[in-house]
Amino acid sequence: MTPSAKAKQTILIVDDTPDNIMLISRLLKDKYNTKVATNGATALQIANATPELDLVLLDVMMPGLDGYETCRQLKANPATADIPVIFLTARSQVEDEAMGLTLGAVDFLAKPISPPILFARVATQLTLNSARQQLREQNRQLEKIVGERSAQLAMMQAALAAARASHADPALQDVFIEIERQFARIAAEFA
Repeated sequence: MTPSAKAKQTILIVDDTPDNIMLISRLLKDKYNTKVATNGATALQIANATPELDLVLLDVMMPGLDGYETCRQLKANPATADIPVIFLTARSQVEDEAMGLTLGAVDFLAKPISPPILFARVATQLTLNSARQQLREQNRQLEKIVGERSAQLAMMQAALAAARASHADPALQDVFIEIERQFARIAAEFA
């Protein structure tokens, strides 16, 4: 893949109705990679086995492990907790939506699905998720840089203290003390 080429993002579609899976897959297949599951247990297995998973579209009403419990388990697992979940459901009561959002879902779409709304909500959540991942990576890089700089400052402070201890000239002692104060000030800014 060339540096400018971008891999398709991967979406897991979870619904116990094959017609719903087929419809949503057809809508999304040109723009995204899709994986499908017809129940919550299979969805959890796929999510755990797919580190590149970017989004889950999850039906609420399914036999066995329903969508709410599937979402709860996704969010409880550190390996899948950051994957955004959008509920797709025929349930349209405020309590249903509130329950889904409380469990960690990022959005709630009522069935029947409107393709333009599905496209917009999916694109929005994928963009937000990408931005969150970039921020996490930038934070990791900044923390590494700060750690390296702090270690360098500590080594320079130790070397300066050793140099000061080895020189008995009072004029140099005052210079060393002032340099040590400056190092301490800089080190405090990194702490």
